[in-house]
Amino acid sequence: MAPKRDKVEFVCSECGGSTLKWQGQCPHCRAWNTLQEFRVATGAAARYGTDSRAGRGFVDTTGALKDLSDVNIEEVPRIGTGLSEFDRVMGGGLVRGGVSLIGGDPGIGKSTLLLQVMARLVSRGIRCVYVSGEESASQIALRAQRLQLPLAGLQLMSEIELEHIETVIREKKPEFVVIDSIQTLFSGALDSAPGSVSQVRECAARLTRTAKMTGAMLFFVGHVTKDGALAGPRILEHIVDTVLYFEGDTHSNFRLIRAFKNRFGAVNELGVFAMTDHGLRGVTNPSAIFLSEYKANIPGSTVLVTQEGTRPLLVEIQALVDETHSPAPRRLAVGVDNQRLAMLLAVLHRHAGVALFDQDVFVNAVGGVKISETAVDLAVLVAICSSWRDRPLERGLVVFGEVGLAGEIRPAPRGQERLREAAKLGFSKALIPRANAPKTPVEGLEIIAVDRLSDALEAVFP
Repeated sequence: MAPKRDKVEFVCSECGGSTLKWQGQCPHCRAWNTLQEFRVATGAAARYGTDSRAGRGFVDTTGALKDLSDVNIEEVPRIGTGLSEFDRVMGGGLVRGGVSLIGGDPGIGKSTLLLQVMARLVSRGIRCVYVSGEESASQIALRAQRLQLPLAGLQLMSEIELEHIETVIREKKPEFVVIDSIQTLFSGALDSAPGSVSQVRECAARLTRTAKMTGAMLFFVGHVTKDGALAGPRILEHIVDTVLYFEGDTHSNFRLIRAFKNRFGAVNELGVFAMTDHGLRGVTNPSAIFLSEYKANIPGSTVLVTQEGTRPLLVEIQALVDETHSPAPRRLAVGVDNQRLAMLLAVLHRHAGVALFDQDVFVNAVGGVKISETAVDLAVLVAICSSWRDRPLERGLVVFGEVGLAGEIRPAPRGQERLREAAKLGFSKALIPRANAPKTPVEGLEIIAVDRLSDALEAVFP
């Protein structure tokens, strides 16, 4: 009898969707040239068979039907690490059985942060295992010594074979496991090389099931591509419970960690760290860091009150408008959506009479933070007009608000928290949407509430 041939699938690196034949365009997300071939070895049912459905573990896998009203609802207990900024990003702390993925540029501090977290947990009697597929035990010990971390109790293992790692987790039953990195592991059940689409997906899925069975808190370290996205299939992000990314400039002393997915907490939560000789240290007042070099008498500079998760944050927005010397004016934004900048310039022309078709426009969010919310619109346009008119804004002014295509100023969520944060940091005036105007005055803060873009520009440039 002829041996059974392996099944061939093509997996999209953007959405994780699969198809049986190669196509130039993914049929699921419509992305071009993203399908990659991999082979599914036979006997897959054996890998996910009786052991994983025994019902003896942390997760109920019996498969029985239940009415939603009969489900026992319990508050998920949190395990704090002692690193306040890390606990904030994780939604209040770690969760038993939770699987997390952390990505970032090489050398930005992923391994350093997780080693610090392990040292804090070990000091509280929590069993931890660090699995490294890239560094030897001596290299990790040298890093821990350089960070002045206690070496006793930190269990290390240099291994890339998935089956061996699974055996150690089941036998030793650690409570916290770090896999550094998921792209270095391989399973003997597949013929492909470590780091391939099939190996990454197989290793992540099996380790995730092991963590759910044993209740271990599992962290994957992921490599990123030159575009900053996690290498491997996008399905890796769907498997895990939490996805963290390092943001910011690798040459800066500050590191920003954002939660892009969190089944146990708020998404877009931001943690700010400072890189020191002894590792990463949490920054308790990041607004002061982002505004440390802010000068109020410079044209093209304004202060935005943005909301990152549950935290209001003050960030300096800078704009530069200069006469273009090419047929196509440049529109470049760093930290702000570049396509939204082009749309805002059209609104500025139509509803405020400011024509910049012969000007280059550059916008930058200082500090390396990436702002995705639309409340940045008004601050961007005010900074652009300040640079174009070469007039600095009034000292102590903060701005936030969304700008619609009809020139209206739309409200931003959690406006009261933004205003209180601005007042706490000593700002005296706020240009905001009228719908965000507080019913009771904010002490020390003058409110300028506007409905239209033209009214906003008239208020700051009388």
